[in-house]
Amino acid sequence: MKQITLLILIIIFFTTVTNAGFFNESNAKNKAEFLENDRLCKVFAKKVEIYKKNLRDDLLATVSLASYEHRKDLFCKRAEESKKELDFNETIDSNLTIK
Repeated sequence: MKQITLLILIIIFFTTVTNAGFFNESNAKNKAEFLENDRLCKVFAKKVEIYKKNLRDDLLATVSLASYEHRKDLFCKRAEESKKELDFNETIDSNLTIK
């Protein structure tokens, strides 16, 4: 009987440790993704700002500006989505952890 109880406790312990590590790894990945998307959003926002000031009057310059604006919108949108997901996961984790 003691062996069965010990076995159950060991299984519960390893399950808890495994799940706790999974959530932390997921949050770390989400945070890294958010930081990278946020960095790229700022980089392309700055490029668009500078490029508009020095814009030449030719087709290549117009296409380049449109490309920079598209990438700025893309990375800013991804950063916003990653932030929402990160905030959501942190809310869940804070509800699960004992303080």
